[in-house]
Amino acid sequence: MQMLDMIIWGAGIFLAFAFLFIIWGYAKGLKGSPYEIYLLFFTKVTEYSAYGAINISFILYLSLDMGLSDIGAGAFMGFYSPLVTLLVIFVGPFCDVIGVKKTLLFGAVTLLFSRLMLPFMPNLITATLFGFIPMAFGIAITGPVISVGIKKFTTKETAALGFGLFYTLMNVGWAIGASIFDGMRGWLGEHQLYDFGTALGIDLPFSVKLSTYQWIFLLGFLINIPDFIAILMMRDGVFLDDDGKIKITPYNIMQKGKGFFSALVHTVVDAAKKTVAKLASVVKERTFRVFVLMLFLTIFTRIIFEHFHYTLPKYGIRLLGDGVKIGSIYGVLNPTIIVFIVPLIAVLTRKISSYVMLLIGVTISAFSVFIAAIPLGYFSFLNNTWFSELVYDRWLGVPVENQTNLYFALIIFVIVFTIGEALWSPRLMQFAAEVAPKGKEASYISLAVLPYFLAKIVAGPFSGWLVSTYTPAMPELNGAPGIIAAPEAYADSYMIWIWIGSIAIITPVGLVVFKKLFKAAEAGTIESNEEAPAES
Repeated sequence: MQMLDMIIWGAGIFLAFAFLFIIWGYAKGLKGSPYEIYLLFFTKVTEYSAYGAINISFILYLSLDMGLSDIGAGAFMGFYSPLVTLLVIFVGPFCDVIGVKKTLLFGAVTLLFSRLMLPFMPNLITATLFGFIPMAFGIAITGPVISVGIKKFTTKETAALGFGLFYTLMNVGWAIGASIFDGMRGWLGEHQLYDFGTALGIDLPFSVKLSTYQWIFLLGFLINIPDFIAILMMRDGVFLDDDGKIKITPYNIMQKGKGFFSALVHTVVDAAKKTVAKLASVVKERTFRVFVLMLFLTIFTRIIFEHFHYTLPKYGIRLLGDGVKIGSIYGVLNPTIIVFIVPLIAVLTRKISSYVMLLIGVTISAFSVFIAAIPLGYFSFLNNTWFSELVYDRWLGVPVENQTNLYFALIIFVIVFTIGEALWSPRLMQFAAEVAPKGKEASYISLAVLPYFLAKIVAGPFSGWLVSTYTPAMPELNGAPGIIAAPEAYADSYMIWIWIGSIAIITPVGLVVFKKLFKAAEAGTIESNEEAPAES
């Protein structure tokens, strides 16, 4: 066995035991929780596996199956992605009305319906009505209710462990989803059509051909079936009280003496009115305005995630060729690193202020983007090394004729970005909890999505413009790697990362400019210091 193989096996065994140790540590602390919490975590892994694979496929499906241009596909995602975020705000009261189990069931049925219908929709209008919109509802409902479920299934002392395990398994699900995206494309081809009946071995009176991306959607439907079964196994109204005792109080919406749907509407509207009133009072607080300023500034770095989902797939396939494992380069590498280093960083940096960690983290993440714009010749020293063998032969399976230093640039970019993410991402919500007045933490956190919602509207069309301008589709290459087959045509492809990086560095610059204001908010002195300086 070669030395590299021995190292890979050794590292793999070590990481496997480390992962099991992390899970065991969380599970040990959650020993007194009802079994529903583990069913909840299972649904998170399965749903994020389906969501991860499908989400990366969207931008390719819209262009190759629905016939949208790069800008048109980006504009559509500029509608769909903010829609999910917006629905999260409005459907939140559902869980308070009908409970965790019923809400999860509603979300699961909606997701099953949308992911079964979407592959068979003949045009964008029907795909939107029967696929995208119900899927947005399912995702929006499922996301918040899992957080509510964790709170109900843990005590104040064990809640942190519950959310820690939730975050870990979320990343595991995303890595599985990215692996499915790459695996299905490697098995079926980048964009091939396969007859549905033939693929299932049955004779149908009609012919339905599904593309590679439509098969990925259908696989997402199949993944959601065990998710649905797990939800059915939950008990309705179960929760863990502060004394650590499991109790069951089934939800009964009919107590209001109304029909189910009228009671549901009444309760949701009532909750919405109270929420709006509370948020209106929060908006008047100067501390909140400081918090929103912080969120607004972090958008410029956080929006890189949108480019990983909507810019990178087309960029990677057009420059590196059909079948390239572009999902693995970000969707597997990023969450894998996050799972192992976030707990370590949390322990090592627990005494460092949230503002400092945010500044260091976003600086690393923002400037990491420029690594992908460095002339590829600077990565030549990595050729014919253990690293190139690991990347090309052991991991991504790149044929010799398709090997290029762009792989090194993208991988190093993702690694450095992820290190920065591990520093700032967990601290962003912690900053919200630290600056929020007592009793208003939930309001601050719920409003945290608003600036990102506005940014998503712009991110989709901007992503479409970037790939259309600097990495335009060239069907005449027939899937050959563009950077190898037509290097002159993609000579300016690095400009995509110059644009994204230039926007991203607004975040660390803004955090420095408003340093004293953020430090005052973190210290809890912002209200007594009405004229707190707004610059360093």
